[in-house]
Amino acid sequence: MRIRSAGVLAGTAALTLAATACGGGGGAAEEESAGALVIWTDTERGEVLGPFAEEFGESNGIEVDIQTVAVDQLQSDFLTAHEGGSGPDILVGAHDWIGNLVQNNAIDPVELPQETADGFTPTSLEAATYEGRLYGVPYAQENLVLLRNTELAPDAPATVEELVETGAALVDSGDADEILGLQVSQTGDPYHLQPFFTSGGGYLFGTDDEGGYDPADLGIDSPESIAAFERIAELGEEGEGALKRSIDADNVKALFEDGRTPFFVTGPWNIAGAQEAGIDYDISPVPGFEGAEEPRPFVGVQAFFVASGGQNKVLAEEFVTNYVADPELAVALYEADPRPPALTAALEQVGADDPDVAKIIEAGENGQPMPAIPEMAAVFDPFGKAQAAIISGADPEETLRSAAENIRNEIG
Repeated sequence: MRIRSAGVLAGTAALTLAATACGGGGGAAEEESAGALVIWTDTERGEVLGPFAEEFGESNGIEVDIQTVAVDQLQSDFLTAHEGGSGPDILVGAHDWIGNLVQNNAIDPVELPQETADGFTPTSLEAATYEGRLYGVPYAQENLVLLRNTELAPDAPATVEELVETGAALVDSGDADEILGLQVSQTGDPYHLQPFFTSGGGYLFGTDDEGGYDPADLGIDSPESIAAFERIAELGEEGEGALKRSIDADNVKALFEDGRTPFFVTGPWNIAGAQEAGIDYDISPVPGFEGAEEPRPFVGVQAFFVASGGQNKVLAEEFVTNYVADPELAVALYEADPRPPALTAALEQVGADDPDVAKIIEAGENGQPMPAIPEMAAVFDPFGKAQAAIISGADPEETLRSAAENIRNEIG
C-alpha cells in the first residue's frame, strides 16, 4: 500500500503524470500502478485511509495505491485523467460533483444492499442520488450552524430579528464590533446566505416529478426570491448593517475567535478554531425571519465514487460498497476531519463523546442537499455578485432579474 501525491497538469503531459508522485520523477502512471487499486483523495483523508486500504489489499491480494491531490483541483484533475484513460479506480469527493461527473461519463452507479443502505442517514443517500440512481457511498455530511459566543449572547436567537437586536445592542455598548459574522465579500456567498434566502421564501431551482432539481425552473428572479432579498436587503449596509461585504472568508473566522462578534454562521470545520481560541460557545440552527418559512441550509456530503474508466472496477465496487460502510473507517475519517458521519452507527459512536455532533445534525434537519446538477456551475458567480450588490444597496428586483438572465443564457 502506497500513499503518494498525484498532480494533473493541463495538456498532454498531464495524462502521463496523472497518477505519478509529484516529486518522484518516475514513469507513467500505468507503469507505476499496474495491477494496483488506485484511490484519489485529498491529503488529510489519504493518511486515514492508509491502514484500511492496506487491510483490503492484503485480503484481496492486490496493492492499493492512495494518491493525494489538492482538494480544489481534485475534480478537474480527475476529469482530465479520465479523458486520457489514466484516472484512478476510486475517487473521494463532494456529492455536488455528481452531475458533472455523470455528464462526463466519469463515474458509475453503485448498488448498495438494502440492509447496508439502511445504515446511512436518509439525507446523505439523497444527496448521493442523481436522476434516481445512487452514484456514491457517503461517509460524512455537513451543514451550516449558528455558532454563538455564550458570554456575549447567552441565549440562542429564535429569529433573525432577535439575532440582529442582540448583536446591535452589543455593538452599541462597545462589547462587539459586528452584529454577525457571515461571510459575504465583494462577490457574495450563496452558500452562507442560503438559510436566510430560503426562510424568506426564495429558491434556486424548482423540482421535477421525481423530486430532483429542475434546471428549467430557475427561481432566482421569482416573486418569492425577490421578496426574500427585500428582507435580506434590510440586513445590509444601508439597513441594519448585519451583512457587510467587508466580512469575507479571510476575516470572518478571526472576528468570532477574537470575541468581536457574538454570532458566526459557519460549519463544523470552524468549531475547533473556536475551541482553541478559548471561546465559550454553543451551537444552534441558523434562525429564520419572524413569521416566515423555516430556513433550509445546504447539506453537503462527502462520498466515495467508482470511476467508470478504472482498471479494477470489481474491486473498486467491493471497497466502496463494503469498506466504506465500516463504522471503524467512518469514525477514523471523522477524527481526522470532524464532520458528522453519514453512517448512523458511527454517528452514534462519535455523538456519545461529542455533544456538538447532535447539535450540528439538529441544525441541518431541515436542510436540503446542495444541487448536484451540472447547471449549478452557472449559478454561483452571477448569483453571488447579485447578493453582494443587494447587500450594498442595489434594488433587489432589478439585480436578481439581471443575474437570472445571465444564468439562463449560460445554461442555454
